[in-house]
Formats: sequence, C-alpha cells, structure tokens
Amino acid sequence: MVNNSLPVLYIEDDELVRRASVQSLQLAGFDVTGHASVESAARSINADFPGVIVSDIRLPGASGLDLLAQCHERAPEVPVILVTGHGDISMAVQAMRDGAYDFIEKPFASERLIETVRRALERRTLVLENHALRRELAGQNAVAPRIIGRSPVIEQVRRLIANVAPTDASVLINGDTGAGKELIARSLHEMSPRRDKPFLAVNCGALPEPMFESEMFGYEPGAFTGAAKRRIGKLEHASGGTLFLDEIESMPLGLQVKLLRVLQDGVLERLGSNQPIQVNCRIVAAAKGDMTEHVAAGTFRRDLLYRLNVVTIALPPLAERREDIVPLFEHFLLDAAVRYQRPAPILTDRQRAGLMQRDWPGNVRELRNAADRLVLGVTEDPMATSVDAVEDSQSLKERVEQFERAVIAQALEQTGGAVAVAADRLQLGKATLYEKIKRYGLAVKGDGER
Repeated sequence: MVNNSLPVLYIEDDELVRRASVQSLQLAGFDVTGHASVESAARSINADFPGVIVSDIRLPGASGLDLLAQCHERAPEVPVILVTGHGDISMAVQAMRDGAYDFIEKPFASERLIETVRRALERRTLVLENHALRRELAGQNAVAPRIIGRSPVIEQVRRLIANVAPTDASVLINGDTGAGKELIARSLHEMSPRRDKPFLAVNCGALPEPMFESEMFGYEPGAFTGAAKRRIGKLEHASGGTLFLDEIESMPLGLQVKLLRVLQDGVLERLGSNQPIQVNCRIVAAAKGDMTEHVAAGTFRRDLLYRLNVVTIALPPLAERREDIVPLFEHFLLDAAVRYQRPAPILTDRQRAGLMQRDWPGNVRELRNAADRLVLGVTEDPMATSVDAVEDSQSLKERVEQFERAVIAQALEQTGGAVAVAADRLQLGKATLYEKIKRYGLAVKGDGER
C-alpha cells in the first residue's frame, strides 16, 4: 500500500507548470515540495531520503540527467521520474536504462502524473519496509515475534499475551494446524522474564511412544540397551525457560501422569535414576480440537488439562478472520524478499480481493508458502496452491518469462493495444513495456500509443 506521508520533490523551472503540478499532487494527498532547480532540491537528497523525485530533464544549471547521476551515487534506491519534451524521448529511454524509474511526456494530464508518482511511492514504501524488516530480523534477540493482523480476535490475542506473558501461568493454545500456535508460544516466552533462558518446542505427535519418556525426562547410562551416556531430557534442559508442547492431545496416557507430577511438584527423575531433580520450566501447550472430547473419551487426563489451561488462547483459522489475510501475506512477501534476496512484488487490488476470498485450509503456513512462490516468480497468482501446470523441465527463468508474456498479452488485449494504458495497469514504464513486447514478439493493434 502507498504511504502518502512520504515526501515528493518536484523540480521544474517553469513556475506556472510547477505550481499546477504541485497543486495536483497535493490535492491527491501527497506531501510534495516544489523546486525551481536541481541545486535547490539537492540539499534534501541523501541515502536516507524516504520519498521520490520528479524532475524535468531540461533545467537551468544541472539537468534532470545530472540529478539522476547524483542520485545513482548518493541515493540509488530513490525513484527518479523524469519529465520530457517530445524531442527528448530517446534521451528518457536511455535514462531509464541508466536507472530512472519512469518518464512522463509533456504535455501530460494530471492523472498521468498522479498515477506515476503513486506507483513510485508504492515501490519506495516496499523498499523501506524491506529494510525495516531486515533490521528487525537481524535484531530479534529480545524482541517478541510479531503477531500480525487487525481482526478483533487477534487484537484480543495480543492483549492476552501482554497480560499473561510476565507471569508463570500455564497456557493452552487451541487452533488448527498451521494457524500460528508456535508463534504465540514464542511471543509468550520472549515477553516474559524467562526470555534469556531456553525455549524448546516438542511435537508430541511426532515422537514415537517408546522414545517419548527418554526424550522428555532424560536417562542415565545403562538405563536401557544402547544408553551409553547420560542424556538430559527436554524438561530439564528447558529449566528456567519455556517448554512448548505441541499436539499435547497426542501425549501417551502413562506420561501424562509423570508430566502432571512435574507441574505439581517441580521435580523429575531421569530413567534409570532415583534421584529427584528440581526443574522450573513454564509449560505452554497447544492442541487441535476440543480437549474436553479427549477427556470424555478417556485419552487425556482431566487433572492434567486443568493444570495446562490456566489460561486458554483460542486461535481461529484464517477463514474466520479474513481481515488478517492481506496484512499477513504482505508481511510474508517482505520476509521472503529478505530471505531470497528478491524484490517484493506489489499486490494489485484484484490479488488482495482474491486472497481474502480463499479459505486457506492450510492457514498461515499455506499463506506463507504462497508468498514465497510469488517472490520466487514461479507463479503470478498468489492464490495458486501448486505449480503442477508448469513443465518440470523448465528453468525458473523460463517459467517467469512464460508468466510475464501471458500477463502482458492479456493486458494488451484488455486495453485494445493501448501501450500507455497497459503500462499503467502493469505498473511498468512505457519504454520498459515496449522492450518486453519486442522481446516476446507480441503484436500491438493500431499505433499502440493511446
């Protein structure tokens, strides 16, 4: 989404043109400042400049091309939009190859200026968010993971975490697979006085029952065949910190009794030992479905459930909190862009609507995978769940080009071959679109200039 609070510098020596353009941008909600020369505007431009620049090419003193060269050295990520006369088109196309964001031909409609600035600000916003996310990921040592979303239920979850995290109260998180239960458990840990101690996660459903007791409680040498040396169990290792028990409903009944004793008395015994060991770990458990049904079926102890759910945090599936889908997806796009060192795509209104319409049965995990695919370029459709339709023999570059050609062809068909309109819809510069049309051998009806 565009951030209208980011500054826009508009450089034009013709006072009437400058005033009219600045006024149009201000009426559109942008924070714009007019300058009569590059020299006047240059004082505001450095690597930390958060906005975009619009500049006429032909100016007294330094030209718009000189400004572009200065920005390339001092602020290479700042989008520069050049305004040209008809005779300067070839010069503007070369400027785009040299790094200009886009160019606008004189005379231009105010709508054209506003749309180009809006797209440039969207790109600048994403770049700034990308940098902020990099800093956040690099410094996530004592900062709680972000709970993303704006739905009432997520607001309630955030309030519960903030209220309960500083205590040692046991917490039961209830939600479907992939809904983000471990993220909540980590947030409880990171916002607690235990944040400097271990956080251990154990999936109770993934541990074979014969190994469960030794993994949880540890063992002494000779406790059983193959036990050559002492092993510290998860409960003991997490002492002082937090132990997250996922799929707690899968824990064997026999071990539920032993876990209950640890919760009640704060002691355990390793296998093969009679020596009680003091432990002090906070238990955060997670479960799918209604735990009272497991109690009624006799597969889960009622007294253990009462010890685990001092506080219960319910996490509904994404289908029940659709207003969280787009903010989560945009966060995952930025996260994927950082991990894969790729630019983060800008979502269209159609894509946002499609994201919210989908049920996402895999919840947050499925949403993250869709964001990864979009950043990697293996699909232009964030709602796609697979890339089965693409031949396995194709390289990533071939797949990206195939999708890009199809999208451009569709845009040209929808606009009747009007390249300028198609360029606006695709959020591309017109010169860039012409180059892609030529590369892919696409036909343009009419003169293509409408």
